[in-house]
Parts: sequence; C-alpha cells; structure tokens
Amino acid sequence: MADYRNINIRNKRATFDYEILEEFIAGVVLVGTEIKSIRAGKASLTDSYCYFQDG
Repeated sequence: MADYRNINIRNKRATFDYEILEEFIAGVVLVGTEIKSIRAGKASLTDSYCYFQDG
C-alpha cells in the first residue's frame, strides 16, 4: 500500500483573494468518503474552516 502521509493540499483561490500574512501547518481529521477524494487528488476546500484550540 502506498504511503499517503505526504499529501499536500493548497487553496489556490485563498492566495488570490487574500494576503497571506502567516502560515500554519494543520492536521485534518477525515471521516467517511473524504479520504477517497483526497487520495484521488480531487479534494475541495470550498466551505472549509478552521479554529485554534488551546492557543
């Protein structure tokens, strides 16, 4: 089985619409069929969000 730990996803639209002042590395918890789309290279970050926990 291939090693999928090196999958990187970039939001190209965010760099077009916004000025990026800081970058953070984040983990994502996937449940259900999302992982199949990620592995196929067809992930979508539309309507996604993040929040900071514990600082």
